[in-house]
Amino acid sequence: MVFTFIKDYVQHWLTSNSRHGTHSPFVYKLTDEVIYDFAAKSDYESIEAQRKKLYHDESIVEVTDLGAGSHLNKNRKKTVKQIAKNALKSPKLAQLIYRLARFAEPSSIIELGTCLGLTTAYLAKSSPDAAVITIEGCPQTAAVARRNFEELGLQHIELLVGNFDLLLPDVIAGQEQLDFVYIDGNHRKDATLNYFKWCLPKVTGRSMLIFDDIYWSEGMKEAWAEIKAHPEVTVTIDLFWIGLVFFKKGQAKEHFKIRY
Repeated sequence: MVFTFIKDYVQHWLTSNSRHGTHSPFVYKLTDEVIYDFAAKSDYESIEAQRKKLYHDESIVEVTDLGAGSHLNKNRKKTVKQIAKNALKSPKLAQLIYRLARFAEPSSIIELGTCLGLTTAYLAKSSPDAAVITIEGCPQTAAVARRNFEELGLQHIELLVGNFDLLLPDVIAGQEQLDFVYIDGNHRKDATLNYFKWCLPKVTGRSMLIFDDIYWSEGMKEAWAEIKAHPEVTVTIDLFWIGLVFFKKGQAKEHFKIRY
């Protein structure tokens, strides 16, 4: 598994481009102004301070894993600091998702897979006027996330706890349209494709869907290939760690690999 992942990463690096290798004005602008914007932001500071607290949190939670699980640690009982070390998105990636959400200017954000809530916090900070709905399958990690939201003073996050397959359809049904959806849970091919298909009736030309861990497994790679091939999808950006999906009407279908 690890060898395959490293092989995929090397291949991606060799076949991907920087912003200068893109011929789409939209993708060039997104890459230049958002993806490669590595300047520090004041919003990052409080969340990264919270991350440091989690790295020292010895409290134990019993993880309820309804998805594909972890490649790193199969034990159900874990300390918060173990989860923080192994499962949280890195600052570099979480801050990229923050910038992508800010670029999208969404009125609503849906996240599937809250974990301890730091990426959710980044999403909430990016769009203070947006309604943020996040879904987590594990009650105990959700409790830690809720505490983090309170300590960070984030009031506009709705945290739902339960099975993604049961909760997500109702969440989508309650939206007039989908502006920004971040899928980071249940890394199985069929589940990922279901989440994508459930979103389709509510996407617009402004929608951005982000799929996490698109090289997690053979199944996830197959799911990503099917998503790219869907006739409603016009632009995708493969950043290896995540995949971005757009539905821009009247635009020729193009797929990009960007080095990040």
